[in-house]
Amino acid sequence: MLSRALGSLRPRAQRHLVAARAFSSVTLPADSNQALGIGQYAKDLIDGKYGDAVDASVYERVEMFHTDSVMCGISALALKTNAPTILRDEALTYADAKGATVFGSSAKCAPEKVIAANASAVREWDSNGTVFGYNPSIPGHDAGEFGHNDFYPVVMAAAQVTGNIDGKKALLAMIASDEIRGRLAEVFSLKSYKIDHVVHGAVASAAVYGALLGASAEEIESAIGMVVAHYIPFRAIRAGKQLSDSKGASAAISTEAAVLSMRRAMRGFVGPKDIFRNPEAIWRFFEPTTGTDASKDNIDITLGNKVRWGVGPSPFNLVLSHAGSDFAVMGMHFKLGLYEHQSAGALEGLIKALVENPELTAGGIDGVAGINIIAYEPAFGIIGDPAKKDPTTRQSADHSMAFIVSRILQKALKTGKVPTAMDDAWMELMLSPYDYGKDALYEADTRALMQKITFAHGGPEYDAKYPDGIPTAIDITLKSGKVISSGMVMYPSGHARNTTANLKQILAYKNRMLGDIVFQDRATTDSFVHNLASMKDASPSQVCGLYDFDYSKIKQHDCIDG
Repeated sequence: MLSRALGSLRPRAQRHLVAARAFSSVTLPADSNQALGIGQYAKDLIDGKYGDAVDASVYERVEMFHTDSVMCGISALALKTNAPTILRDEALTYADAKGATVFGSSAKCAPEKVIAANASAVREWDSNGTVFGYNPSIPGHDAGEFGHNDFYPVVMAAAQVTGNIDGKKALLAMIASDEIRGRLAEVFSLKSYKIDHVVHGAVASAAVYGALLGASAEEIESAIGMVVAHYIPFRAIRAGKQLSDSKGASAAISTEAAVLSMRRAMRGFVGPKDIFRNPEAIWRFFEPTTGTDASKDNIDITLGNKVRWGVGPSPFNLVLSHAGSDFAVMGMHFKLGLYEHQSAGALEGLIKALVENPELTAGGIDGVAGINIIAYEPAFGIIGDPAKKDPTTRQSADHSMAFIVSRILQKALKTGKVPTAMDDAWMELMLSPYDYGKDALYEADTRALMQKITFAHGGPEYDAKYPDGIPTAIDITLKSGKVISSGMVMYPSGHARNTTANLKQILAYKNRMLGDIVFQDRATTDSFVHNLASMKDASPSQVCGLYDFDYSKIKQHDCIDG
């Protein structure tokens, strides 16, 4: 029966030459049961049906993203951030001898609670990996949805529950998770309908957790159906000038629901089938495939379209790689410090201006007359909003381009000089958690610089270049009248298509910066990072212990938020 149901799941041995990334893939056509297909894909990839054909560069990249995410997570806990601390404490009250462990504990707890705690910690700084949902090598995979690498705790929890997953298989499961959510981000823009981007990650989490636990493809389909039918988060969590814990914990809460749904499905609970073709689910509801054209501007068209109730395809084909190097994770981006990634173009332009113009730093704050940032939509309308020049919470500050740019600039102006190489300047000026703490929010120089910043929309020229790049320019006018212009930045350091930055060196610096917040000495930091960075060679027992450390012996800090 399963083989008939998946008759439209079409394997394709393809060789794409775009950016020299070769891959083989399966296509889940719009007229097929894509939820069932996603479940089968996850099982087949993780269980080795396609052989050992994933390129070593893909394993290395996901290993880097996972390491980066863990260092973000444990440092957020060390600085006593609110949501991660609450969710960690909550998880520890749900004892489960067959469960998983939160960061820094050996106590087994309910896996969905552990995943919520660890994913919340990973996401808290908004400094882990990012996807912009764009792959020009696959037709139709250019929807441009956001997403972040928040979901690796799902794989780690499954490894701890089963006790039989080695490092290579765990990384392969992480690749599968990134592939599913990354490709969904390429074909369906949740933000266009005010839905939070974490839905794609929740779908991937249900599939991968189920595959690792031995669920059938039908059980995974059922869990995905439950996720989409019962747990759709809207972007209300991101509305307003000052953001709450819900914004940072969105992925954690959605993933908790996804794993709970998967566990229920494995106990026999039957959720909605074939959810991607369901006319009342988000996919066809917002992008009708029968009766009328899709509209992102007028929901009345959708509500008035009675033909949508009938049988019809989903709005997209979905291409999922299983071999080679063109996996979604290879198109994801690193943050070289703490900042909203849509500000990365402005930061690259600013650091370039500082490196190439020593008089900028020598002149101090008074030497800066004005700063104009030219950006694309959605960056211009979201983090370039002038209303965000007065952030009063850390979560709001890291979504204020004015604050982020001012914070790096004041660090450079305070020292009076910056290194003469871009990589060195990125490391020296790297934004840490302390740059968003209660004291930094009201630091006088940062506030003064924010008032000198203006924003301009780059118009069609800039908008057309996103999400391929992060098209941004920054013009700094000095009191002398000189204007320092960065020109348009497309692929800043950390971007997947950047070819100039020494990514490994900068990330090693970032890992140490965050690890030094947690551990008492550098040797302990380096050992912890080494184990994460060499995960591919880890045995099942070593994988289970990767998140272990003595929480009672970490450095003690006051809560960074006061």
